[in-house]
Amino acid sequence: MNLKLVTLGGIKLDEMVYSVTIPTIDGEISVLPSHEPLVTVARDGVITVRRTKETQEEEFFAISGGVVEIDQTGVRILVDEADHGDDIIEAETQAALERAIAARDNADDQIEREKAKQLIDRHLVRLKVADLQRHKRRR
Repeated sequence: MNLKLVTLGGIKLDEMVYSVTIPTIDGEISVLPSHEPLVTVARDGVITVRRTKETQEEEFFAISGGVVEIDQTGVRILVDEADHGDDIIEAETQAALERAIAARDNADDQIEREKAKQLIDRHLVRLKVADLQRHKRRR
């Protein structure tokens, strides 16, 4: 099936895959070929991609919420941001997380706190993907 991962910056991935696991507002879903048609909302989290049935090798992407459309031909995921595990620099992401936590703690109003919380969630997901990628390399 075809997986198309589209961000505001363009197409991040457009390839044939065996399965994809997506974080949605109703929980994680795994999509295999011939999945029932579905439109749902993605939440911040990790997309896991398995390219072939024969391999257990997985790829990871950190996403910030979006829209998922599944039909008989494939999966289209439209998100604001998506980062491949190999592209995430942990030290920079950890520093950004610490800045977001400080911004939340020093926020003057609820709007600033909510923006900081969204940044915290995004950086936590990116760190999770970086950790998954590091463990994958050790195998």
